[in-house]
Amino acid sequence: MATRPVPGPARNTRQRAEVVRLLDGSDGFRSAQRIHAELRDRGVPIGLTTVYRLLQALADSGEVDTMRLPSGEQLYRRCSRTHHHHLVCRHCGRTVEIAGPAVETWMRRTTDRHGFVDVNHTLEIMGTCGGCLAG
Repeated sequence: MATRPVPGPARNTRQRAEVVRLLDGSDGFRSAQRIHAELRDRGVPIGLTTVYRLLQALADSGEVDTMRLPSGEQLYRRCSRTHHHHLVCRHCGRTVEIAGPAVETWMRRTTDRHGFVDVNHTLEIMGTCGGCLAG
């Protein structure tokens, strides 16, 4: 009995490109459901499961950042590949990448003091952007 070849990572190339294009056109974090709805509104035939799978692959490869809300919902954003932190508007979701050398120094001192190694971290600073404050 012949075995069927297992589809490789190029299986969803067009759909992956559509997800990346959508994320490239945004400065905020989005949920998988919102990304799915926006793609469908653009006429892209894609299932929600495929969106989740593509977002997970993009996150695993470091091509998108993720942020988990207190509700547990996971959000996604395409960011630069260098280490950075996020300043996020809690109303509209607008996100700005920021560098945090003071955070890095504090983290190194704290982890060294407690004997931790192989450490990583994320930092999101939540607030209200000027646009939402004015509107």
